[in-house]
Amino acid sequence: MTSPPPAGGAGQPVSGARAEAIARERERLRTLRERRDAQSADAGVDGFTVRRWRKAGVFGAQAVLQTHALLQQLVSLAQAATHDALADALRDEPDDRLLPAVRTVLERADPATVASALTAVHAGGFLWLSEVGEQRLTALTAGDYTLAVSSSEDPSGAFALLTAFATDGTAAFSPRMLPCVLPWIPLSVLDDLIDAGVVGPELLPWQCRAEEAEHAYLKARLVPDQVTADQATALEWTARQRRNAFLAGGEPLPSVGDVYDLLERVADGDASVVKELERKLPRDLVLRLRQLLDGVDVGNWDRDIWEDRGLWRLIFALWEPKAAVNPSRSPLHALMALRQAYDLLCLNDLARASSQIDKLVSFETADPTYRAEALNFHAYTLLLREELNAAAVVLKGISGSRELAESNLRMVEQRRAVPRNDRPAASNPYLDLGLPHGAPSWETRYRDLRREHVHDVDMSARLNSAMKRIRDAERDEDWSGFFVLPLDLDVFALPDEVPVTLVPPLAPLTRRTTPHSPESLALVRQRAVADLLPHLLNAPRRPDRNARMHTQ
Repeated sequence: MTSPPPAGGAGQPVSGARAEAIARERERLRTLRERRDAQSADAGVDGFTVRRWRKAGVFGAQAVLQTHALLQQLVSLAQAATHDALADALRDEPDDRLLPAVRTVLERADPATVASALTAVHAGGFLWLSEVGEQRLTALTAGDYTLAVSSSEDPSGAFALLTAFATDGTAAFSPRMLPCVLPWIPLSVLDDLIDAGVVGPELLPWQCRAEEAEHAYLKARLVPDQVTADQATALEWTARQRRNAFLAGGEPLPSVGDVYDLLERVADGDASVVKELERKLPRDLVLRLRQLLDGVDVGNWDRDIWEDRGLWRLIFALWEPKAAVNPSRSPLHALMALRQAYDLLCLNDLARASSQIDKLVSFETADPTYRAEALNFHAYTLLLREELNAAAVVLKGISGSRELAESNLRMVEQRRAVPRNDRPAASNPYLDLGLPHGAPSWETRYRDLRREHVHDVDMSARLNSAMKRIRDAERDEDWSGFFVLPLDLDVFALPDEVPVTLVPPLAPLTRRTTPHSPESLALVRQRAVADLLPHLLNAPRRPDRNARMHTQ
């Protein structure tokens, strides 16, 4: 490099201070040349090669080696049109074709490859990026996301996303950018946006994802009711599987003490778990359960409660009618009236039983099976009062299609033929023991009642009479002398259904990714770097003085 002429012009004397400054500058430049030559020698890159690469925007021996490493990665991706330009550069013969070739290769590459290449360009100090691109890449490398970037300069929305996370403003992320980010952001970042309320079901984010597993996962998080049984199985979503099994009336997956276990016990009429169930239900269902409990005192409920037949067992376990039940109020009341009448007959409380039976008989629009039982009860009370003609009339109204009613009618007619004083006891001895007709456990029941009423002479006599009559019937295998009720025990059975109106809504699947995952944010940063590809120039930038002095 030619030394600068003396400040005073050719042949003019130079002052001492000025001469010393010139000497120091010459020494600095000489040292710089020696260091650069030494680096080139150490790197195996001669000075001629270094100078040739300067024209391509690459400065220093180390930078040349970094360029070689980058081009080695890209040449394997190059097609015929670009391969020669990259191959020539690898032979240290870079020319005007180099940067267009690099750009062409990267335009076809995946974001990870693009980001890696641009990061290498930045690290090597190559003058291949526009000044704006260089500024943006420097900021991204340093983790500085304060630059103002327009949406056109942020095609994938990655920079805006990084800015939102850096300022803890995820919830303020612009909805306009969501169509850009939804197809590519890592699942954990998408979960962050869901948690922040930025992404909701109305955006149908699962439709933007390529993987079927992510479709099911996002639906489970946002629209759990739309998840299929197969998807729930694939997700191993136990809560959904357990809920479905419970609603289907099948055997739920074991999980003692959870809400479905408690609901199953409620469906069986176990009132002891009501308080515990309240602690597991959402507020609206707690209020519903309390409405049910409040109705027990008066025997009255809103239609939507008694229409849920899965609640009937609990209601029957809690409700103890203090007066005759009006069967016309609802199907629930009709069944309670029927069961109440039967229970009172088994307790030999004929006054209350008759009052209840009268209401049943007056309910003429009852289900035919219910009405047949009510009329049979009525005939039984008439029999107990020895009003045999009236009992026969009642039984003739139901005997045509019911075999047991025919048997009862024959029993009444046979009894009519016997003088009153010669007639045996009219009651059914099984009912005297508080059991359904023909119950095989009658002897155990008899012994229990005898112990219970050991000091009650009249009750003991009645129990002994019932025992003797049953034994005689078993010995003779002849029960024709007993009035049979009920006609069909199935009519008195409580529904075996699920209390669907107490089942909580399916809660969305809890997220399964790490919030604000560093790995996921690194992928977002990588995408932001890849978005700087348009800033890759077709020719290197003109170097400034600092670049000319670059030695790396």
